[in-house]
Amino acid sequence: LQEQAGTGFAGLVGASPAMQRVYQIARRVAPARASVLITGESGTGKGELARIIHQSSPRKSAPFIQLQCAALSESLLESELFGHEKGAFTGADRKRIGRFEQANGGTLFLDEVGEIPPGTQVKLLRVLQERTLERVGGNETVKVDVRVVAATNRDLVAEVEAGRFREDLFYRLKVVHVDMPPLRAREGDIVLLASHFLRRFAAENDKLVRGFSDAARATLLSYRWPGNVRELENAIERAVVLAEGSEIEVEDLPNEVSPVGKGTIRIPGSTMADIERFAIVSTLEACNGSTAKAAELLQISIRTIQYRLHEYGLAEKSKQIKDKP
Repeated sequence: LQEQAGTGFAGLVGASPAMQRVYQIARRVAPARASVLITGESGTGKGELARIIHQSSPRKSAPFIQLQCAALSESLLESELFGHEKGAFTGADRKRIGRFEQANGGTLFLDEVGEIPPGTQVKLLRVLQERTLERVGGNETVKVDVRVVAATNRDLVAEVEAGRFREDLFYRLKVVHVDMPPLRAREGDIVLLASHFLRRFAAENDKLVRGFSDAARATLLSYRWPGNVRELENAIERAVVLAEGSEIEVEDLPNEVSPVGKGTIRIPGSTMADIERFAIVSTLEACNGSTAKAAELLQISIRTIQYRLHEYGLAEKSKQIKDKP
């Protein structure tokens, strides 16, 4: 998600108002030690935001350790988090330090923290409160200096109310809360992200693909992207690999993105003028009113953008966007 154009915080791509709110909080929390809880749907970039918060903090030269909490049984999760002593359980033939000790001085990213079982939640809370731990099978108290950033796609408030997640742990993790918006709530960023992914995958695959056809661009803008940025990234990678010309066409996109035939637009009841207007206005918003940047992304001339804005009665649109506080 990193790119020079359309950046907001530490190189993250996106200029939409929804992402500006994310950047504002992230900038302020990065220098602190406080725990951060990142919520949002799958594929919105929670893990990348966690890494960038670490890289923008005074702990950036120390380790950034991550753990996927949903993939482990309770006993294995505790061993991964806190480590274990030799002989702690069958197969524990040597002492092993856990992720907290590995991250000492740095940041521990707990992904899918809402999946942690109740028993482990108690032990995690103690580590966060006391900044000490005991390895599984041991009684030595180990001091740790770790900043915790956690992420979940669950509604933890509902989980607390249902008794599945400890309220005290919830508040300990949620000292600062950042909610990552779904891609459908940041439409102005779709073209920015798609163009970034296109350049990246074209370089990786040694393909001379330089842009999108008008129909492909309109299709990207009309799709809801339930898988969010991750789905868009995968769709553009596929399209670059399959593209035969210098532009990505509708048929290069996955079927779920454009299940209709070549040359058709998946916006029932919308005219091409409607689609064109949406593409121009949303791209201008993403580029903070810069007609030069918007023209480059849309692969049309600045004069064409200015003419279309005048034609649609939006001649002041670029100025209004620039004048926003």
